[in-house]
Amino acid sequence: MTLTVTDLRVSYRTLRGEVKALDGVSFGVRDGEILGLAGESGCGKTTLGKSLIRLDGRMRHAGGTVELDGRELPIADDRRMNDFRFHEVSLVPQYSMSALNPTRRIGRMVGELLRSRGVALDRDKLERRLDLVGLPREVLDRYPLELSGGMKQRMVMVVSTLLDPSLLVADEITSALDVSTQKAVARALLGFRDGGVVKSMIFITHDLALTSHIADTIMVMYAGRLAEKAPADVMVKAPRHPYTRMLINSLPEVGVRHAERRLSGIAGSPPSLLDPQPGCRFRDRCPLADAGCAEDPPVTETEPDHFVACWKA
Repeated sequence: MTLTVTDLRVSYRTLRGEVKALDGVSFGVRDGEILGLAGESGCGKTTLGKSLIRLDGRMRHAGGTVELDGRELPIADDRRMNDFRFHEVSLVPQYSMSALNPTRRIGRMVGELLRSRGVALDRDKLERRLDLVGLPREVLDRYPLELSGGMKQRMVMVVSTLLDPSLLVADEITSALDVSTQKAVARALLGFRDGGVVKSMIFITHDLALTSHIADTIMVMYAGRLAEKAPADVMVKAPRHPYTRMLINSLPEVGVRHAERRLSGIAGSPPSLLDPQPGCRFRDRCPLADAGCAEDPPVTETEPDHFVACWKA
């Protein structure tokens, strides 16, 4: 198992109090596995991804452990995490198309970044990595403004994986791209895994349809907690959690007319994470909720590799 997360709790400091962005999340990612992490805005997806590599100044590690390849990551200690960042765990951040230095040619910028990590630039390796994501080698002599959005995205992916990390976290890297470019980026992600560049990957997204084509396993989060985790085909065809069912049913289907099946959203809003109510956090929006849902549902393995946190599952 590449990654093991146990009871991870992370909060944000605000003027109104601490927001419990992650509240007891546990899961694992195997060697060679791509985990798709989905859920609506504010559910904790990005916080989870960031907490595996760097807690920013507003974030506090409130509990839990993260192990990567059998070693515990010191995620609460920013300085000690320097030994692991980019070497063992790396991140392709949200809005990564604006992450490239506009005043440097790309080849020079990559060399400077590697030297800051105590690594010399291996030009042959860099060019092979460009080939893997479908970028011409001439991009190394260009400035970022000379690249399209999709080319910038793939260039950041190359930079994030040059040190061959064990785990790659890709955060919403397809959200600002057109469909054809999304396909190229998805192909590049699969190439990283299949080519042995990274051992495993967490792909964070709102797009369940795209996730089902990339990921081996899908994990759905709600209000800072795990709602459901299952193999991708099982999650799409036979979800067990009411939230996951409603999330999938709110997506349009190719070839289905509006008159045959009207799209319906999920009524209501997620609970405040400043002082969340006890019990299932989806119960105020759930059509199946009853008095028993006032107790926290345990995460239960209902079938092999299918985990659900719901009393009704």
